[in-house]
Amino acid sequence: MSLQNNSQKEKNAVLGGVLYLVATPIGNLADISERALKVLSEVDFVAAEDTRNSGLLLSRFGISKPMVSYFEHNKHERGTQIIARLKNGESCAIITDAGTPAISDPGEDIVRLCAAEGITVTSIPGCCAAITALTLSGMDTRRFCFEGFLSVNKGERRERLAELSDERRTMIFYEAPHKLRTTLSDLLTAFGAERQIALCRELTKLNEEVCRTTIGRAVEMYSEREPRGEYVLIVEGNVQTAAKINYPADPILHVEELVESGMSKKDAIKAAAKARGVAKNEIYALVMKKDEE
Repeated sequence: MSLQNNSQKEKNAVLGGVLYLVATPIGNLADISERALKVLSEVDFVAAEDTRNSGLLLSRFGISKPMVSYFEHNKHERGTQIIARLKNGESCAIITDAGTPAISDPGEDIVRLCAAEGITVTSIPGCCAAITALTLSGMDTRRFCFEGFLSVNKGERRERLAELSDERRTMIFYEAPHKLRTTLSDLLTAFGAERQIALCRELTKLNEEVCRTTIGRAVEMYSEREPRGEYVLIVEGNVQTAAKINYPADPILHVEELVESGMSKKDAIKAAAKARGVAKNEIYALVMKKDEE
C-alpha cells in the first residue's frame, strides 16, 4: 500500500457527527501518533474509560477537552447520551486507559450502537497490547485468536480453556497480576506442562519483559515470584492437533513438513508419532536412518 502525498486525499479532517476510536499509548507516551493528537485536539468532546487517567494523558500534550466517562458499568446509559450528541452534530473521540478502543473494551458496544443508528465511526490506529505481545512472542503469527480476559468465574474459565485445548492457532490472553497464578494453573490443567507460552509485561515501558518458556516452568517461576504489571499471555496452539490433519502417508515426509512449519525436529517427531498412533521411537528410527543415507 503506497502512502498518499496529497493531504486532501488523506482522512484527516475532524467532522461533526462522527465517532473517532483513538488508540493511545500502552506505556510509552512517545508512541502516540500525530493524527491521534490532531483528532483529540479538534473533537467536541472525549469519552474515556477513566477521565482522571485520560485527563492526565491529554494534559501532557497540552490538550483540554470536555470529557465524559464511558466504562463497563455505565455504557448503556452513557452510550445513549453519546449517540444523541453525535446525532446533534458533535464529534467525539473515545479512548481507553491504554491501547485501542473496542478491543476487550466497552467501546465495542458504542460502535454497535453507531452502526445501528447509521452514525459514521472511524479508527485512528495505534498501539494494541495483544498485537505488540504477539510480535514479540517468537510463535506462529500467521494464524491466531484473541481471547482477552478469561471469566472470573472458575467454572466458566475452565470450561472455556477446555474448549480451547485443541485450538491450533496461537492464542492471546490478557491477565491482571493478582490473577496470574490462578490462570497459569488453569492453563497447566487444560494445555499441559510442555505447551509454549510467552508472558509479556510492562510492554513499551522501561521495565518491559518477555519471558518465553513452557506453561509448567511458568507455574514454577511464579510460585516464587510476585507477578507485577499487566500481562499479555501468548500461548502456543495445539501442534499435535494440527499434525493429525491431512498428514502425508510417508512418516519421514510428515516430519519434514512439520519442521518446515517451524517445529524443532524433536517436537516434529513427537507430534508425528502421536498423530499416527505409533511409538515415538519408531518415527525417530526412520528419520535417523534417512539422515544417515
